[in-house]
Formats: sequence, C-alpha cells, structure tokens
Amino acid sequence: MSDVTGTIFNIQRYSIDDGPGIRTTVFVKGCPLRCPWCSNPESQSVAPQVLHRYTSCVKCGACAAACPNGAIAFTAEGGPAFDRAKCVACGECVRACLNDALKISGEVMTVEKVWKTVRKDEVYYETSGGGVTCSGGEILGQADFVAELFKKCRENGIHTCADTSGFGTAEALDKVLEYTDLVYFDLKHMDDARHRELMGVPRDVIVRNLETVAARGIPVTIRVPLIPEYNSGEENLRATAELVRAVAPNATVSVLPYHKYGASKYASVGMVYALDELRENTPEELERARAIFEEYGLKCEVSK
Repeated sequence: MSDVTGTIFNIQRYSIDDGPGIRTTVFVKGCPLRCPWCSNPESQSVAPQVLHRYTSCVKCGACAAACPNGAIAFTAEGGPAFDRAKCVACGECVRACLNDALKISGEVMTVEKVWKTVRKDEVYYETSGGGVTCSGGEILGQADFVAELFKKCRENGIHTCADTSGFGTAEALDKVLEYTDLVYFDLKHMDDARHRELMGVPRDVIVRNLETVAARGIPVTIRVPLIPEYNSGEENLRATAELVRAVAPNATVSVLPYHKYGASKYASVGMVYALDELRENTPEELERARAIFEEYGLKCEVSK
C-alpha cells in the first residue's frame, strides 16, 4: 500500500452524521479558512498542537518543568500558560501530566495505518449503506492522502464521502473526486467581500470547484451553516439558492443550525471564541431558510 501520509486529528468510528449509514469519519488537520463559528479550532493549523483541558488541570507544574523549550510559564495561582510560538508539540509535557489535562492533537499517519482502523467496521458499512467520510480541516489541503485512502476504499467496495469547504486547487479537487461517491460541499456566503472578511479567502474558487463537482455528475449535498447576523439574511439565502439552482439543481441542500458545541475547545488551543454572545437560530428562521430553498425548486432539509 502507498506510504502517503496525512496529518489526522481524529478518527471517529460509528458516525451517523457525516453521510449515509454508519460511517468512519477521518478528520484531517489544516484549513485555509478562518470561519468565526468553526467548531473544530484544533483543525485550523496543519501542525500537531498541545491541547490543554483546563477543567482537568490541577496546576501541579509538572508540564512546565518537563518542557525542553520553555514554552510553558507556570504560576501556582494561574496554572500553565503556553507560548505557542515556542511549542513544537514534542509531547514531553503530555507525558509528564498525571491528570490527563494535556494531549497532542494531530498525528502524521500513513494510509495503511488509517486503513487498519477503517476496515474494522466494514460489516457496519455493508449492513447500513455507510462508508468512510473524510472531513477536516479542509481535505483538499491533503488531497494525496485523501485520494489514496478513498482509492483503497473503492477497491474494497466501501462508499466514500468528501466533506469540503470547496477551497483548494483544481488539481487537488480532481485527485479527490476520482474516488469519491458523494460530496458534502459547504456554501457560507455569496458576497465575495463579506466572504473574504469572514473566512479570509475569496468566494470564486469555491464556486469554480462546485461547478467542477456538478459537471462530474457526483451526487452532492450543499451544506449551508445558518449563522445569525452573518449569513442568515434573506438576500444571502436567495443568492445561495440561485447559485445552487444554476450549478447543481439536483443537489440536496442541508441547512445547518448554528451551535456552540466547539466553543469550549478554543481556550485549549490558546484561541478566543469570537461569537460567545451570539444567539442560536429560532425555529422560525430555520423554517424560513428551508422555504426559500424550496421556493427555488431545491430539495432542502434542516439538520439537527
């Protein structure tokens, strides 16, 4: 088997939310987008990182004493403070921690190593119509790894789903699509200036890649995270519906309600969650979004 590697921050077995049936979801690390509502902040950097779970920390100071790079400043009152610029994720602090308050997020793994985990649940894929999903982070940033894993899945009759923001090179997309059975494709905002402001990348690359997916005839589900005050206005929803109707009229649209499930993880990687005060969607807003997409002749569902 290929010795192609990818940096993985989670392999979630028995997943039922990342495609049809029972699936194994492989989460790759690294994403060029910086969505303020990102629920996986540990996925943004491609490099392995030390995560600090403050609720488990007893402020013993063992991590600071073990760090060979002086990346952890410690006070008995405040506990450890991490200098992320100095940290190389060597794992010495993790090994020294006696209370499991530290862990490394991100491991460089070969396709073969990931495949050994994936194949454990082949019987569930067969009986449920499930398979393997690659998510992230952004999978197009590790296209060689994803393509090799999907190729192995296809050779063994396992369904594959590519979960992507759509931001990546045409070459990377082609590699992944060659072995992809289903695409989950995010659309976050239709105004290019606003898209650049919020996500840090232009919109046109994403539209171009959606056109490529549609032209290849691969089934696609358009996922629209509905974020109050950011992209939930009627003008943006109608612009999104118009694009989908023009490019991928047979796609299913899945409206994703805003939630704060990942907010608590920001502190663990030394980040601040910017939307802490943002409210969640009302049922009326979710139903209105569904109605708009259906008005354009699109099949639409509201996810839980």
